[in-house]
Amino acid sequence: MLLTDIYANHPDASEAVIDQERHVTYGELRDLVDRWAAVLQQQGVRPGDKVGLFSKNCLEFILTYLAIVRTGGVVVPINFQLVPREVAFIIRDAGIRLLVVRERLPMEEALQEAGCADCRQITFAEIGAAPAGPFAGVPQSPGDNCSIIYTSGTTGRPKGAMLSHINLCSNAADFSTAVPYNASDKVLCLLPMYHCFAWTVCVVSTLLRGGCVVIQSVYNFKTAMRLVKKHGVTVFTGVPAVFRLLCESRDLDSVETVRIFISGAAPLGLDLGRSFALKYGRAVLEGYGLSEASPVVTFNQDGKIRIGSIGVPIPHVAVKIAGPDGKELEPCERGELLVKGPNVMLGYLNRPEAMADTVADGWLHTGDVGYIDEDGFVFLVDRLKDLIISSGENVYPREIEEAAVQFEGVAEAAVIGVPDKLRGEAICIYVVPRPGARVDLKALRQYLLGRVAPYKVPREYFLVPELPKTGLGKVRKPELRKRAIEMLSENKLAGRVL
Repeated sequence: MLLTDIYANHPDASEAVIDQERHVTYGELRDLVDRWAAVLQQQGVRPGDKVGLFSKNCLEFILTYLAIVRTGGVVVPINFQLVPREVAFIIRDAGIRLLVVRERLPMEEALQEAGCADCRQITFAEIGAAPAGPFAGVPQSPGDNCSIIYTSGTTGRPKGAMLSHINLCSNAADFSTAVPYNASDKVLCLLPMYHCFAWTVCVVSTLLRGGCVVIQSVYNFKTAMRLVKKHGVTVFTGVPAVFRLLCESRDLDSVETVRIFISGAAPLGLDLGRSFALKYGRAVLEGYGLSEASPVVTFNQDGKIRIGSIGVPIPHVAVKIAGPDGKELEPCERGELLVKGPNVMLGYLNRPEAMADTVADGWLHTGDVGYIDEDGFVFLVDRLKDLIISSGENVYPREIEEAAVQFEGVAEAAVIGVPDKLRGEAICIYVVPRPGARVDLKALRQYLLGRVAPYKVPREYFLVPELPKTGLGKVRKPELRKRAIEMLSENKLAGRVL
């Protein structure tokens, strides 16, 4: 199956996309994609060409993505929060000659610095207004690269994960079987479509099953609730911060039409998962994935739910927990989570050495530490790169964070390690209070002493109004680590609460 086959056979009159006041049927969607593909062909897009896509969520994002793929081109969705210098890096790395945008970007200086000043821009309005000749079909194979997703680059320059038609289509089919979508579903897409999670779970899976994608341009909680009510949304996908707001909401009727709640991108946490299930009488289905796996790997499923876990593997995807020597570990033993299946990427663009380090014998090394219990449920412990080694002991930040958010008044917590001559690394915690609450950091430390081993209790405590996050709600820990190091270099007792 090709990516553009996902919407090919649904009834013409069935609703495919709702974007504000615009309602598009499947018949109209097919016609629009072919028209936009014809315009892109006239712009010189040929099979294998890399075409950038820079925009917030909208109907035109979907049309452009599918039209690029229809021409045989390779779509490169770009995070719309990036500054021109960061966009220019991706343009140069991917060899992009055409960038499709909602509004033109001031890229001249950044492109010249990057050495790729010949990249043209074309807006959605220009594509929509251009006269289109007939679309000339091109031969394509399911194994062809059709999309490149750039990782966040928290450990260096971002890498482009090359995904094929098979990667995306099989992942959407397997996910929407495990978490069953149907043609009557209306799926709210409030997460950014440039990210693989929203694209696969909210867009591709919905169109594959003949449902309707309800688009939210940018995340706003009140707007999301309004869209749920207005359109009778049945599948609600969000990040943990969204579900925390739902837990605090008094308007329980706002989501009465929703039959499936899905959380991804960041750990939901045991406390929040239990609180939501208690309040709404339904569990949030938490899952796990990564761009290199298109992205879905595991999910809690109807009848197979364990709050606090990331579920079980979706169909046709295998997982195992391995030790440093690569050998599979016994149930409940902690090690690195490895993934194998048709969803695993083709490779990293221009980085064969990185691919060799990431995929071995068909197994994708995720860099995440976890374990599998006796019933087959997978639990994440932390990122390998976030592991703190303090006085020779392995410390996983997530364990401390989950304990901290159960302390009165704490909304969020993030734990990082900083260099320490005595211990190797010292543990620091950033704490975000709940609105109107006051958090006693000294009392928090005493609380943690009763919840985790003494060597895991943070040495420094910092109160902050919010945590720096990515567009999908992941905490930017490298930024927090940098802040802590700077503060401690100026005052070695900063953050002490003893």
